[in-house]
Amino acid sequence: MLRATLRSFLAHKGRLLLSALAVVLSVAFVAGSLIFSDTVSRTFDRLFASTAADVTVAPKDDFGSRVATGAVQTVPAALADRLARVPGAASAHAEVRADNVTVVDARRRFLGSTTGAPTIATDWHVTDRSPVELTSGHAPRGAGEALLDADTADRKHVRIGDTLTVMAQPGTLRVRVVGIATFTTTNPGASLVYLDPRVAAAELLGSPARATSVSVQAAPGVSDALLKQRVVAAVGAGAYDVTTAGEHAKSSAEQLGTFLDVIKYVMLGFAAIAVLVGIFLIVNTFSMLIAQRTRELGLLRALGADRRQVRRSVLTEAVLLGLVGSTLGLAAGIGLAAGLIRLMGAFGMNLRAADMVVGWPTPVAAYVVGVGVTFVAAYLPARRAAAVSPMAALADADVAGVGRPLRTRAVVGAVVGALGVAALAGCAAASRTASAASLLGLGVVLTLVATVVAGPLLVRPVIRVLGGAFPALFGPVGRMSQRNALRNPRRTGATAAALMVGLALVGGMSVASASMSASFDQQIDRTLGADFVVQNANFAPFSQEVTDRVRGTEGVGLVVRQRFAPVALRLPDGRRVTTTASGYDPRVDDVAHVTYVGGGSAAALADGGIGMDAGFAREHGVRLGSVLPVEFPGGRRAALKVGALTDQDGAEGFGMQGGVFLGLATVERYIPGGQDTALYVNAAGTDADRLRPRLERALDAYPQVQVRDQADYKELVHDQIAVLLYLVYALLGLAIVIAVLGVVNTLALSVVERTREIGLLRAIGLARRQLRRMIRLESVVIAVFGAVLGLALGLVWGVCTQQVLALQGMGALAVPWGTIVAVVVGSAVVGVVAALLPALRASRMNVLAAIAHE
Repeated sequence: MLRATLRSFLAHKGRLLLSALAVVLSVAFVAGSLIFSDTVSRTFDRLFASTAADVTVAPKDDFGSRVATGAVQTVPAALADRLARVPGAASAHAEVRADNVTVVDARRRFLGSTTGAPTIATDWHVTDRSPVELTSGHAPRGAGEALLDADTADRKHVRIGDTLTVMAQPGTLRVRVVGIATFTTTNPGASLVYLDPRVAAAELLGSPARATSVSVQAAPGVSDALLKQRVVAAVGAGAYDVTTAGEHAKSSAEQLGTFLDVIKYVMLGFAAIAVLVGIFLIVNTFSMLIAQRTRELGLLRALGADRRQVRRSVLTEAVLLGLVGSTLGLAAGIGLAAGLIRLMGAFGMNLRAADMVVGWPTPVAAYVVGVGVTFVAAYLPARRAAAVSPMAALADADVAGVGRPLRTRAVVGAVVGALGVAALAGCAAASRTASAASLLGLGVVLTLVATVVAGPLLVRPVIRVLGGAFPALFGPVGRMSQRNALRNPRRTGATAAALMVGLALVGGMSVASASMSASFDQQIDRTLGADFVVQNANFAPFSQEVTDRVRGTEGVGLVVRQRFAPVALRLPDGRRVTTTASGYDPRVDDVAHVTYVGGGSAAALADGGIGMDAGFAREHGVRLGSVLPVEFPGGRRAALKVGALTDQDGAEGFGMQGGVFLGLATVERYIPGGQDTALYVNAAGTDADRLRPRLERALDAYPQVQVRDQADYKELVHDQIAVLLYLVYALLGLAIVIAVLGVVNTLALSVVERTREIGLLRAIGLARRQLRRMIRLESVVIAVFGAVLGLALGLVWGVCTQQVLALQGMGALAVPWGTIVAVVVGSAVVGVVAALLPALRASRMNVLAAIAHE
């Protein structure tokens, strides 16, 4: 039996190749994602461990205020002198670092990263743990000189002697590049500017007496933990964040882990789609191979092989296929990871392929996925093969199950489908987002399973409709193509299911994304009352100079500033909620159409006032007039009175949890040194169309700042949603590739199965061209059948997803009919492409040899 199994596997290696490709794709994405994430994690672990000080003393900050407000939290620079005298400390240095800066060159080109990595200005302090070294020029001396990192210099074509403008929170300074610093470790993609340590604090923090942290190096023989204990004793417990090198590296790695998880889960999503669609392909392939080997299996049974041996033989072939596919997939995954590393280099994160990490879990996961998928997919065909009696097989009867009624599928599909419909109905009726999302996920899984199970039941009625015009358009060839697709509903349903999965996903996400776009359009139209909004391209805070330039522009009337404020609210229900509030100037109602459920902006923006979303307030027992304890960064506290409750759907810009907003004067009192994040501008005495070019000219020196009107805002939202949609389209592309392999496989095996039939058709006058057309039409109707099922399912998912979004204020439902029609047409094209090789092979058959084929 083993010898027969191996011979059978090698005899059908051409037919199994397409199935192996599905395994290869699945394993490649699993292995590639694990290798890439492991490589990045290991690289950055080494970076953080090698560059962190033995002990770092930083400001106490649980809010992330540096990012949200533009204010840089600091410690006294004199703290370094105190810590240098701590027993066990070899040295202490007051670090100066500002990552809220903007750097432009002499031609006003933005030098920062466009991928989200920060632009950092810091002091030039060289130690044996510095991540860079001076490779050309000299160190900065005085206020007008700076170093630039080599990666940014190469990317932006900056040379020694060029002039840069650094826009920091205290003001703008012009510096001349006097040297280039090259990274000795991995560059995480940031742009770095180094200033003279004697002037860095004054230029970046506004005072030479301030620092952003103090790094303390341990004396020989003193552990980091012991030094930390002594530093805490010197500065006081709870006064600052004190971390060892290991703790600092761990914290930094955790922050990086969020970014890596996104990449890993996206790639594992690709792998899941490949696995799911590949299962259909493998099931179909083994079912057809077993059907074609009916006589062979019958002879084995007649010679004494029992059912268990036959089943084991088929499953052994599946395991061999899985091993080959997994091995090739693991190699492809290594190549994919190398490609991702090169791609990250194009975005500024310079990883080295030589540092690639292939840990033992990666090959284990690769072989578990590859072998497991093929084994599971081949189990049902193996059982069918074992169920064939020797006499039925020798009589060339169909494999058990092919012609059997579909009653079991009907019952299982109906029960699972009913449960799925009930879950989706519950999702549409739910009033809480969490429960609605859970029911949506359950409903999607159940309806997908039900459609796959009951798919063969839909083959005859749907394909009779889809192919109904074939006889009239193509005559007998069209009729035969339709009947060929109807001949084996199980096979047709499994072939179409591979395409159905991808199209259901793209259909649902297309409806969801179109609905999100339409909802945001409505919200922007309803709430944004300003002529223009001035913001940073990445929504980061900008310097006071930008606000002054806007206010000084001819034709500008009202300017309302917005500033972010990290806060922690102590609520009446006992909960402590940390969120980001927005601070506004008093006349916010003139630039935003806010719907107030109670109170108004005057009370909320007044000194000691606060406003929030009415739904959030109701959930936590807050009422109009309630006094809430509020915590700000730096340990500042206040008791603020609730002066307004708003309708969340109508409060543009209040998208953060709770929709909390304050007066800008309150924000400036409790978070001094902050920066504006947006300016809402109305024209006065001039047309808005004439004001825009004036504003753009006034802000020409600040390339990071953009002037947007309502149309620009809509386009911005559409672009952000499109990123998600492009990911879905990529998943669709992967599913289509595997689905095409499935259709090609099905048609190729079907041609072999119908060799004698094709020979007889040719003998009675069917031309080669007609034969190719018949196979192409059969492929087209199968592909369109899968598209119709997938899009119908996807539309239902999309509508239910929109109901979940409606609970978050996105109430508009939009169906992108253009996309739907394009997908159906594209599916027909997929069918034509998939049939090219099988049709060509069929048309080249020798007629007499085909008639004599057994």
